[in-house]
Amino acid sequence: MAEPKTLSETGIGTADLAVSLRGVTKVYGSGVTALGPLDLDVDKGEFVSLLGPSGCGKSTALRLIAGLNAPTSGTVRVSRRANQARGTHSIGFVFQEPTLMPWASVRENVRLPLKLAHQPAAEANSRVGEALTQVGLAEFADAYPRELSGGMKMRVSLARALVTDPDILLMDEPFAALDEITRFRLNNDLLALWRNLRKTVIFVTHSVFESVYLSQRVIVMTSRPGRIGAEFRIAAPEPRGEDFRTSADYAGYCRTVSGALAPSYSGAAG
Repeated sequence: MAEPKTLSETGIGTADLAVSLRGVTKVYGSGVTALGPLDLDVDKGEFVSLLGPSGCGKSTALRLIAGLNAPTSGTVRVSRRANQARGTHSIGFVFQEPTLMPWASVRENVRLPLKLAHQPAAEANSRVGEALTQVGLAEFADAYPRELSGGMKMRVSLARALVTDPDILLMDEPFAALDEITRFRLNNDLLALWRNLRKTVIFVTHSVFESVYLSQRVIVMTSRPGRIGAEFRIAAPEPRGEDFRTSADYAGYCRTVSGALAPSYSGAAG
């Protein structure tokens, strides 16, 4: 088996690429092959959704890109800034659960990555304030998680990922547990952030409707072991909003993506 390779420290061969996976597999100690082989390129500034059934390796792929796990084989390369400033990271990760510290204020929860990086207090304060403003929580800086709604907690988690000024934002089903109205609102807010900040976003979801609404490109993954079953470019005009969500084009994209996803669900276990 080829020796696995993990994150590169500089470029990945093409100036426009943010992430490149080549022949990536992940086999767990139990012998279960969760992923691959997977080949995937994501351009800088692109919004890509990974869509597929539970257990198909979507979250595993995110964790490999983030460097939280190593691939069993293959190469994972991530573009990094040549001169990375202290307290900044190439990658920000938003998990499905907000994972906030209940004893700490919103401000301190967002500050945590900067504290771990020993960021000077004055600069950290400025960056925390900016991140909270970006997600619409500036007035809740001194609140505690118990005082927040589910949507607000997820905004705190997003601010904590943004505070390190990452080039790449990885999001693992962040809105799955929220009610539909809150989810729609956060989808709109996320798109606005993406347009303003021009981050590369890789977004994992079970929802065809969410993937089509948010993404420039939807990657449909097969059932385990996850591979790319199909991909679709969503050529919708920007900025997207309710006009797109209620349009015939949107419904058409959803039907097409659903049709490609159906074999993955019929082959999924559990």
